[in-house]
Amino acid sequence: MRLRDPRALFGLTVLVAVAIAAIAAPVVTAGNPNAQRDIVATRFLPPLTADLHGTFHPLGTDRFGRDVWTRLVYGARISLGVGLLAVVISVAIGTAVGAAAGYLRGWPAMGLLGFTDFALALPRLVLLLLLAALWQPSAALVVVVLGLTGWMPIARLVHGEVRGLAVRPFVEGARALGARRARVLWRHILPNALTPVIVAAALGVGNAILLEASLSYLGLGVQPPTASWGSMIASGRDTLVNAPWVVTAPGLALVLVVVACTLLGDALRDALDPGAAKR
Repeated sequence: MRLRDPRALFGLTVLVAVAIAAIAAPVVTAGNPNAQRDIVATRFLPPLTADLHGTFHPLGTDRFGRDVWTRLVYGARISLGVGLLAVVISVAIGTAVGAAAGYLRGWPAMGLLGFTDFALALPRLVLLLLLAALWQPSAALVVVVLGLTGWMPIARLVHGEVRGLAVRPFVEGARALGARRARVLWRHILPNALTPVIVAAALGVGNAILLEASLSYLGLGVQPPTASWGSMIASGRDTLVNAPWVVTAPGLALVLVVVACTLLGDALRDALDPGAAKR
């Protein structure tokens, strides 16, 4: 992938900057994202102001006097972590199911494809809300739920790639030399089928981050007082007119990261599959 591509450059810059800030959160913030000192005197301070204790708040404070910048950076840990882990689970399950369905024949392949199509037909958001409502909401639950409801498109993608590669000459040659079915699949087919999976994973991270924020906004994801972009937006929705910075900061961060993931995915697709840009 060429870094001269403005989409790739923008996406990488944003994601790397957010990741570095999240990792270095104790250094680049005031410390505890849930710290509350003298709520009456520090609540709803506007951006670029200092409280009576001399603490500077670059993005202001919320209704409990908590620093918005600190909560924003710590919330990035939740958003990026949930997005990445959920996509890892989805890719692992989807690749395994898609590879098996594409390489096997007969009833096993039909059964896997039928189950995948059935799961794909279910509305994901409704399924997410149902699963999240059945158990105690937490970051770990959101990761598992997002991962278990996002593998179906990956499976269909891998299935198509494996079916196309299974009849290629180099695969037929490996079979003719006596290679076992498992070796042919894992050594010769899957490595050549991962290009669209990489692109789908990059796009999936942004989608998972957005879904996590949606669940947290609805109270079915990460629970307060843990900092999450979705819960930050939810906590500031009642004060949008009087204290818009409480919602604006996490909202803009969410949009920026999702757009960065989308642009990076598009750039990866064009770099790894040049023909896609011409179609």
